[in-house]
This record gives sequence, C-alpha cells and structure tokens, in this order.
Amino acid sequence: MLTEALKLLKKINDHSYDAYIVGGFVRDYILGIESNDIDINTNATPKQIREIFEDSCLPSEDYGSVTVIYKGIRFEITTFRKEITYINNRKPVEIEYINNLYEDLIRRDFTINTLCMNKEGKIIDMLDGRKDIDNKIINTVGDASAKLEEDALRILRAVRFATILDFKLSDDVINGIKKTKELLHNLSYYRKKEELDKIFTSPNYKNGIKLLLELGLDKELEIPNLSKVLDSNTSSLIGIWSILDVTSKYPFNKNELELIRDINYAIKLDQLNPINLYKYGLYVNSVAGEIKKEDIKVITETYAKLSIHSKKDIDIDSETIMKILDKAPGKYLKEIYDDIEEAILYGKLVNNKEEICEYIRKKY
Repeated sequence: MLTEALKLLKKINDHSYDAYIVGGFVRDYILGIESNDIDINTNATPKQIREIFEDSCLPSEDYGSVTVIYKGIRFEITTFRKEITYINNRKPVEIEYINNLYEDLIRRDFTINTLCMNKEGKIIDMLDGRKDIDNKIINTVGDASAKLEEDALRILRAVRFATILDFKLSDDVINGIKKTKELLHNLSYYRKKEELDKIFTSPNYKNGIKLLLELGLDKELEIPNLSKVLDSNTSSLIGIWSILDVTSKYPFNKNELELIRDINYAIKLDQLNPINLYKYGLYVNSVAGEIKKEDIKVITETYAKLSIHSKKDIDIDSETIMKILDKAPGKYLKEIYDDIEEAILYGKLVNNKEEICEYIRKKY
C-alpha cells in the first residue's frame, strides 16, 4: 500500500504540485504499526486533483478533500488549508486554501499526527512529532486549551491515542482537558461513542478507563458506572456497555441492544444452570460471568456438555408431535417444546426420537 501511495505522490508532483502522506499512517509507520489508512495533503485544490485523477469524487461533508481510487486503493487527498471558524466546538465552517505545508500542519490536533512523508519515503518533521513519539507523550499543536476548545472531540482523541499507543498525556494537555471538559456536552452521543468504542476495544482499555476517571470525564460523558468496569473481568465491548447502562442516551443498533438487555438479565441468574446456558447462549453467559468474576472455563465446559444447544437439536419436529396427538397446529406445540427442552437439559429425558415420542404419548 505504501508503494502505491508513493507513486500517487509522484503523480501529483509530476503535475507541479506538492504532496505528502500525512498524519496517522506516518506515525504508525515509525511505531511499526501496520496501517491501511493513508491520508494525503497537497497544495493542489480539489478541482486540480480531479483533473489529475479521473476516478475521484468529493465527499458530501468534508469540503477541501477529494476521494481518489488509485491502483484499486482508496485515498483521501486534502488541500493545504486554514480552518478559520469553528461551530459548537467541533466543526470548521469556514476554511481557506493555502500554499504552505507548515501552515497546514499547525491547524492539526497533536504533534504525533503532523509527521509527513514525501515521494522518496523521507519523513518530514516540522513540529517535533518524532520527539514526542520517542518520548511516548501526547502534545497538542500549540496551546492545549485553545486546541481542545476549537474541537472538543480532541479531548477524547487525546485519551484514545494515549490508550491505544500506551503514551502519556503532557501536563499541558491534562490541564487543557480539565479546563475544557465541559465542552463534551456539545458533542453528539454518536461521536462520543465512536471514540469510547476505540478506547474500550484497545488491549490497554483499563488504562484508558483509569485516565477517563482521573480526568473526571465520566461525569461529562454521563457514564457514572465507569469505575465498575475496573471491578469486572470483562474485556467485551458489549459487556462494558452493559455495565455502563446508558442505552437511553448513547446510540446502539438492534443487535447491540438485545445483547446488552440479555447480559444485564443473565447477570442475575446462575451461569451454570442448564436452562440459563441454553436460553442465553455461551457468549451472553460468559460475559455475565466475566462481569461477576466467575470462572469462564467452567461456564464454557458446562455449556459444551449440554445435550442440546438450540431447538433445532431436539430429535423431533412439530409434524411428528401433531401426528402423535392427532391435533392441528396450536399454542400447545410451544408448551410441549418448552417441556421437552427442560427435560432433556436436566437429564430427565434422552434426546432420542423414540424416547421423546413415548414421553409425549404418556404425558399428553
């Protein structure tokens, strides 16, 4: 991917424009982290980029950028710019195209995201980003309070980078977050959840949660149960959100909501009970067990020993039951299936068609 990106830079250079790989890819390249997200910045305007690359389009929201498919790879190409006016401590609503790399870089959030790479693969470091990477520290570009006030999402991005990269926040950034953290209320729950998901899915998530708590961001983010996550053994994203119990505020899809509901209910139950294991499945019971600090190996082994794991496993079908009882379809079928499930799970009935048929004849 890097090889193709460097060829793309050369193609832009060949049309007499400057162009560089910028930001996260260069940072991760230095850290030895594999990345497939390459952003390009250039002094060519979107119109000029579209003249160079026929297969390009303008994103609907991010003006100043062009999406280019080059050699089958998707690249975002952004023109050098100044962001003059922000609205609601989040979104720039007025920009100005410029012809200066340094001026473009100083509008960015953190020094570690200002490193560039030219077409020869040479790294350009105008703002000491390499030094901060070497020192494993997160610094803003310029005054932290001003930078975070411009865009409050940077507060969570700072915590996210510190978590994922296992870096420290500089004193300036810590003080800036404490001064501006109330601005998190201006962000959509969708944007906040995006950043929190990245923090919670990091292998270093517990340090990220500790950092959120130390900075008092749990209050501003309206996640008062955050400290309870540290008291559990779960590293499951859905498990963490189950503990936080904020489905009335934060956005979740239908599947996530169902899992959170089931986990919160299963927590109240015995995870080794065959019926509970069967009804809620291994994932839900395992997460519930992790939250309660139970032995997941025992839960997994007990689940594996269940005679059946779903209704499909029962060695009889509805037609056979109707034939035995000489009845038309009705609600009674569910009652019989529930009875058979329980009898099999508790070892009172063998999951064998002949035995099940005999059980139904005698009982019904």
